[in-house]
Amino acid sequence: MAGPLYLLVVAGGSGLRMGGELPKQFLLLDGRVVLLRTIDVFRKAVPGIHVVTVLPMEWREYWRDLCAQHRFFYPQTFVEGGLTRFHSVQNALAHIPDEATVAIHDGVRPLISEALVKELFRRAETADGVVPCLPAVDTLRCLQARDGIGHSSGKALPPRSELYAVQTPQIFDAALLKAAYTLPFEQDFTDDASVVERYVQKKNLQKNILYVPGERLNIKLTTPEDMRLAEAILSTH
Repeated sequence: MAGPLYLLVVAGGSGLRMGGELPKQFLLLDGRVVLLRTIDVFRKAVPGIHVVTVLPMEWREYWRDLCAQHRFFYPQTFVEGGLTRFHSVQNALAHIPDEATVAIHDGVRPLISEALVKELFRRAETADGVVPCLPAVDTLRCLQARDGIGHSSGKALPPRSELYAVQTPQIFDAALLKAAYTLPFEQDFTDDASVVERYVQKKNLQKNILYVPGERLNIKLTTPEDMRLAEAILSTH
């Protein structure tokens, strides 16, 4: 991959599982706004990177005010979030040129290191896509929920040695990513790699998508417990 480098940061959610009125991307983490922390890592790791920020329309001015308050004046293109993450990314891709290399990152993964960002972009120079992941460490079960309680579905899972947890940023050639996002939405499109791989399979294309080591601390902030964990991590660094 080559061309200009873009960060598509997805912060279009309402963060209902966090339990407060303020979306989680705007919460303070060790005194700094979560979304600001996230973008700042990429700004430092890849100087000059173009930033496309996906936000709920009703929170756009609030984010502009936060940036001004914290004197964060890095240029951003703002895009309205969609019904799902898939639709949010689809909206944002219209603002990215075909010849670009684009990293799609969850706005609420602020603990990613600059070193990992640099390594992923380095890997992307010789691949069509790069996806960070970690081997599963827990024992997994396939369950069905009945009456709010999980029951075994009886379905077998692959050996744990073959199961991995996928993270972001996921980096792709923009033209490939745009083509993949012309597919109709499916419920199992939970990340960008799943969309690209479905497209590659349907079109019978030969593409080099690399899965590379991620970071344990590159956690996604979803619940109040995640925020407390992130605070503890930052207190030791």
